[in-house]
Amino acid sequence: MELEALNVIVRACAPLLVAYSGGVDSAYLAYAAQQAAPGEVLALIADSPSLPRSALRAALAFAAAHAIPCETIATDEMDDPDYRRNGVDRCYHCKDALFRRMEQELERRPQFRTLAYGVNADDQIDFRPGHRAAAEHGVRAPLLEAGLGKQAIRERARQAGLEVWDRPAAACLASRIAYGEQVTPARLAQIEAGEEALYGLGFRQVRVRCHGPIARLEIARAELPRALDLDMADRLTRVFKQLGFQYVTLDLQGFRSGALNEILPLPLSR
Repeated sequence: MELEALNVIVRACAPLLVAYSGGVDSAYLAYAAQQAAPGEVLALIADSPSLPRSALRAALAFAAAHAIPCETIATDEMDDPDYRRNGVDRCYHCKDALFRRMEQELERRPQFRTLAYGVNADDQIDFRPGHRAAAEHGVRAPLLEAGLGKQAIRERARQAGLEVWDRPAAACLASRIAYGEQVTPARLAQIEAGEEALYGLGFRQVRVRCHGPIARLEIARAELPRALDLDMADRLTRVFKQLGFQYVTLDLQGFRSGALNEILPLPLSR
């Protein structure tokens, strides 16, 4: 029923431009849209310092493997002082920059008429100021409108044989920086290098949270025993000090999406 609803929504939106990052939500949306409205979908990847290079490569490879038309566009959120100051509404300024850029593509490509992005039904639970930017720009949310949550999307992606179905949750690199600390290209590169190092050590689901000179490592609880080994702890310390962090900590709660939002007042964090 939800898949039928998604197809109806996509066809009503087509031809459409899809904000695409390569994560399971946007990848499934781009794939499902291409299936429902062949030739009437273009996936746009917003390239900026907050997008890991490995994520960009993976997103392009997925689109190519599934014959999804895809292009990369540059976004300018780093030019916005409101974004760089990293208040609790940082995501709003990022998405505002993205959707303004996509609107330029709509003007340049008159054959398209709708913008869409991959927010899902479960995303309403967490604090997501980017939704406000989407509403202001009239961006459609087909997965949300069809009532699809994260697990349902993963299951449909698995059934479709999409390799992203069990890809760990991802978010932009700026989401790793504690609120109130400046977002800079150097800091984003430092975080990206840290996470790539963790992947290189065999960890699969991780976050490097940046609190000034402190790197707070979130690693999935199933992988924590390996991270707690003293030899591994020494390796992690060496890696992150070489990257410029003064202190290296391991979060004993393990990986969780949106961990930096835990400090927000309840009305905001809901």
